[in-house]
This record gives sequence, structure tokens and C-alpha cells, in this order.
Amino acid sequence: MYNVLTVARYIINRCNENNRTISNLKLQKMLYFVQAEFLVEKGEACFSEKIQAWNFGPVVPEVYQQYKVYGAANIPSRRRLVDRTIISEADKKIIDDMVDECAKYSASELVEITHRQKPWKQAYSKGPNTVISCTKIKEYFLEDE
Repeated sequence: MYNVLTVARYIINRCNENNRTISNLKLQKMLYFVQAEFLVEKGEACFSEKIQAWNFGPVVPEVYQQYKVYGAANIPSRRRLVDRTIISEADKKIIDDMVDECAKYSASELVEITHRQKPWKQAYSKGPNTVISCTKIKEYFLEDE
């Protein structure tokens, strides 16, 4: 399991290396989908930090705080802060595939997608900032296969 900020930096670099923009909002949705993919494919979480149901979909508060300074703008690469050996090659493949899939959509489209999904809807109905459990995420994506 990785620290969510390590995964976030990896995603930011991947997007920038492929000339794709990545805002904090889009990064949040990518983290959610990466977590879902790890839960389904590997049976374990990618990162231990909690995902919360915010107004604009799933958010990892630690990552939001780190990158909120960029607002809706593109987050620049963080090359000097990422040791590429921290994430295993097999896990990079899972992350890369999910990032490439999510990159096809705008941030607002990803928000709409997550708003239609049970994990966010159920957590948000209990109130903003409610944790979206890994169990609920895994159950939803296993049902959806």
C-alpha cells in the first residue's frame, strides 16, 4: 500500500508526460478510480487514506489540501518529489491504465460519472465529507463487472 501523495504525484507526472492536463478536481476522481481498480484487481487498497463524499464527488482530503493552491488550473509535474521505484511496475501498469482511461473525460464528466455511482450517492446522502468505504467501492465495482 502506498501513501496517497506518492500516488497523486505519480498520476500528475503521468498526465504531464503525456501532454494531458490534470486539475485537482480531475486528480481526485482519478484517485477514486485507481483505488477502485486496486480493490477489484488486487483485492487490496492502493492507499490507506480515506476518500470522502464531497459536493463535487469523491475527494481525498490530504491530496486536496496539497494541491488546492492550483485551483482549477493544471498541476505541474512534480519530478523531483517522486522516486519512481517506490511504486512497483505491476502497480504502475494498473495506475497507468486507469489514468489513461480517465484522461478521456473532462473533470466535470468524471464528477457526473461518480455522482451516478452508489458509493458516492450513499455516503453523500449521510452528509458531505462522509467517508466512502473501500468495502462499498469494491462491492459496487464488482457488481458492475
